[in-house]
Amino acid sequence: MEDEHFGVWLGRQLRRAGMSQADFAEKLGLTRAAVSAWVTGRAQPRPDLMPRIAELLATDVATVVTRDTDAGTTRPVRWHHRLAHQDGGREYGNAAAFAFDANLAVLAREATQNSLDERLDATRPVRIRFTLHQLTGEHLHSFLRALRWDDIEPHYDRAALSRQKVGRVVAEGLRGLRGLGDEEASLLLLRIDDYNASGLTGPEYGDGRFAAVVRRQLDSHKSDRAGGSYGLGKATLWAASRLGLVLINSTLSAAHEGRTARRVVGRLDLPWRTVDDTAYAGPAWLGEPDTEKEHEGVSRSWWADEKTVADLHLDREGGDPGTSFLIVGAHDAAGNCTTLQEMQNALVTALADNFWAAMTAGRSTPAFLEASVRVLQNGEAVLPERPVDPREHRPALAHALRAYLDGDTVEELTAADQVAAVRVNLDVPALRSDGRRVKGVTHEAVLLVTPADDSDEEHSRIVCMRGTRMTVTSRRPRNLGFGADPFQAVLLAGYATGEDDAAVHAAEAFLRAAEPPEHDRWGATDDLTATYANAPRRLSDFNTAMDAALRAIVGRRLERQESAGPEVLRNLLRLDLPAAAARRVDGHPAVERTRGRVDASGAWTLDVVVKLPPREDPWLLTPVVKFDVRSGGRPSLKWAELSAVENCRIVEGRILVDADARTARFTGITAVGSHPVAAALAGVIVEVQQAREVAQ
Repeated sequence: MEDEHFGVWLGRQLRRAGMSQADFAEKLGLTRAAVSAWVTGRAQPRPDLMPRIAELLATDVATVVTRDTDAGTTRPVRWHHRLAHQDGGREYGNAAAFAFDANLAVLAREATQNSLDERLDATRPVRIRFTLHQLTGEHLHSFLRALRWDDIEPHYDRAALSRQKVGRVVAEGLRGLRGLGDEEASLLLLRIDDYNASGLTGPEYGDGRFAAVVRRQLDSHKSDRAGGSYGLGKATLWAASRLGLVLINSTLSAAHEGRTARRVVGRLDLPWRTVDDTAYAGPAWLGEPDTEKEHEGVSRSWWADEKTVADLHLDREGGDPGTSFLIVGAHDAAGNCTTLQEMQNALVTALADNFWAAMTAGRSTPAFLEASVRVLQNGEAVLPERPVDPREHRPALAHALRAYLDGDTVEELTAADQVAAVRVNLDVPALRSDGRRVKGVTHEAVLLVTPADDSDEEHSRIVCMRGTRMTVTSRRPRNLGFGADPFQAVLLAGYATGEDDAAVHAAEAFLRAAEPPEHDRWGATDDLTATYANAPRRLSDFNTAMDAALRAIVGRRLERQESAGPEVLRNLLRLDLPAAAARRVDGHPAVERTRGRVDASGAWTLDVVVKLPPREDPWLLTPVVKFDVRSGGRPSLKWAELSAVENCRIVEGRILVDADARTARFTGITAVGSHPVAAALAGVIVEVQQAREVAQ
């Protein structure tokens, strides 16, 4: 650990004691200039002055020499609430929290991605543990006392009166905390601990990991290898709290103020409110009053003792760097999980779905991640802790990646336990800022293919990833034909290949720019089109290259199957496909596949793939969604939102499909107000109508 510079340490002790440099100098029998030189780092005190300095600061000589703690008594920990804006502006919640679906699966994905991005020792995995902990009775009251609940309860009561969405969520959280009728008051905590991570290093207010998480919005403070890039993922922590409250305890990988252990702070996000005739803007922080003049009255992080972190349920195991986030009043906002068992299952499933590749190791290659989920009630385990094993949840996919890491892949599949590997080119265009004289580069991604496992519920898709091997998207390959055996395929791009050269760096930056805040697909984002020339076409070409590479592997086996036996026998064995699957495109675009669900608001959320006949010009299509009724006309619904996913973009409510594309994919959300009946009472169909011909 690095010792804090004496002058920096001394300046803070004088401010904490409310003593000026002049008063300190007078008590030492020195000039103010001498003490000023110490504080600014231009000089050091003589060794014989150390005992007197320690006496004046109410500490011992060892503390003055090592400077691994502050001198004297600790300052009181309290809540500081940001005052309302003088211009009358109001925020009725943190807008960043609405950028994602509010459920435990999204929380697990975003929080784990952030931990992976901060992996410290590349020879060891990041270890992450989710702990669901329900408090009742005296355990609950003890925690609320440590939290200084009496100080913030009036703010909650006022916030709960708000007619905005956040106010309603807070009101529900207060009802559970206080109990209703015969129902016992309870509070659910969800703690996320990571180890072998950087921790929240850096200054209180300046650039660094701490300020990016605790003080700022839209500041990711990530390296170029990170999965995240928007600085929005941390908002899911607060969104998962009915009380908008998260407590933090971090063990730092680089010392701050001469220390690394138990840097603690709390942040509360509430809507605008008035308490005792004073208006408050929204956020509040739990911490120690800052002694800097420019931050007078603000609460900053403090170096807590072991009892304090235990009382706040923030105690960590060992001294490995990393951070513990405690979500107070945790819930699954989507309403999919109501019991502790269901919540544990949801977290385990989300970790397996998104990070099976990061948790897969080779013979000599460590996994990036280890994860588990446990459940406690008043400090006692009520369900067994569940480690997430990728071989259990994604056996064929994990087998494919492990074969690649171990160098055991083949060029052609001839046995059920083999994994084929083929290179897929991604042509990364030049940056717009570089001009036309600079050419792009070609990155060789890796496609892995293996037969599906009998237990695989989902198969015959290409799972795509980059960076730290978090699943970005899973796409259905095009034009494979019928008769191919079920398979699993993994596309490794950028750093996920395990390689490190200029083309890898370029591909990683390009694909990161192609991801929306959810990091769940590669498409034409504003960042991508503003940064790169002809970027959507390059993504389309990349998808086409993936499909061609896949056909080269699974198609060989299909060709052998189709060539076996006389033509008469093959005709007898021909399958009569259902009308929907056998629909031919001919000269007109048609919907090939629609998937959807009814969300919490009662809207249909739809994922649509359109098949198109070949032609050189783009198509401009009008998507129409209708209720699928048994008789009579099908009522048309309105779209609340349309988003392009693959080979297309949205232009004034229509789908503009790229030239030469044989399929296009988009998503849409219906407007609930246009539903003649509740969405749950009827199915929907999607049609596409040609708006007009578009010249290239």
